[in-house]
Amino acid sequence: MSPVPWRLSAVVAVGAVVAAVLTPTPTTAAPVSASDRAVTALVESLGDRSAGFYRDTGSGRTVVTVTDRSDFAAVGHAGATPRLVKRSGADLAHITATLNREARIPGTAWAVDVSTNRVVMSYDDTVTGSRLARLRSVAVRFGDAVHTERITGTLRLNVSGGQAVYSDTNAVCTPAFNVRDSAATTYYFLTAGHCTGTYWYADPDKTTSLGVTHAASLPVDDFRVVRYTNTTIAKPGNVYLHNGRYRDMTAAGDAYVGQSVQRVGRTTGLRSGSVTALNVTVTYPQGTVYGLVRTTACGEPGDSGGPFFSGTIALGITSGGNGNCATGGTTYYQPITEVLSRYGLVIY
Repeated sequence: MSPVPWRLSAVVAVGAVVAAVLTPTPTTAAPVSASDRAVTALVESLGDRSAGFYRDTGSGRTVVTVTDRSDFAAVGHAGATPRLVKRSGADLAHITATLNREARIPGTAWAVDVSTNRVVMSYDDTVTGSRLARLRSVAVRFGDAVHTERITGTLRLNVSGGQAVYSDTNAVCTPAFNVRDSAATTYYFLTAGHCTGTYWYADPDKTTSLGVTHAASLPVDDFRVVRYTNTTIAKPGNVYLHNGRYRDMTAAGDAYVGQSVQRVGRTTGLRSGSVTALNVTVTYPQGTVYGLVRTTACGEPGDSGGPFFSGTIALGITSGGNGNCATGGTTYYQPITEVLSRYGLVIY
């Protein structure tokens, strides 16, 4: 693509485009091989006889959980390793549904840990006294099916900072990916929903307009779709890695547990980690968000809205987390395929 002035390219290229996906891909994986596609299809066919699958980081093997030994052969035929577990997907879904009804306290998060066949419920330093007692009273009803853990710091939406975009409400956030409609006539960028504002600019003085908010969601989801109105700005289909290099995105997909991933943000630049959970419920002070992806990649305020990807596959939008990049922490992401399919958008 042709170069653009530095200030504008830094704004638009910090997040990039995602792939041509018009319909949602399966929510449990981002298939990259015939074997992965076979495993995804198998887990869907098993239904509640499986509690999901994950990539073992030690062996590199894909492990499929099953509740009946009679399914071992089918798992092996799909090129994966079977593992017998005592809790089905329905059992674990019942637990998370109960937590969603009875334990939505700011500073908490929970998700199914496929590798241990249980639900992990995390709470931060703000959850004390009666709120902590309430949380534990719900968890204890499920015995060892729920593991409760305290996490360092506080769960937060990474709302401050940002390299690229400035709103009329003075929000400053990192854009994730450039996208367009299927006719390639209208262009947008994606960022976090908690990055508030109607009108968006390329500079803090708000002299160079970018576009207007087309759609947004928070709580429940955490995304914002901004429609470009400035036709003079280049909208490259890549991600700026904050090290002088760019990476083109070739597809959009869904994360899977054990996947190696990266994220980019204005504050902390390029960071790596692995996926530890899908369909995570996080209750921030601003509200509860569902269906997030949890990873070990660190993040800090200023990284909000930035791109989350694996190789050249776009996976999501940075939402929030706890900890920092000095001592470590956890980050959460809005899956991108949900946004693309909802508004008929594609990566280019």
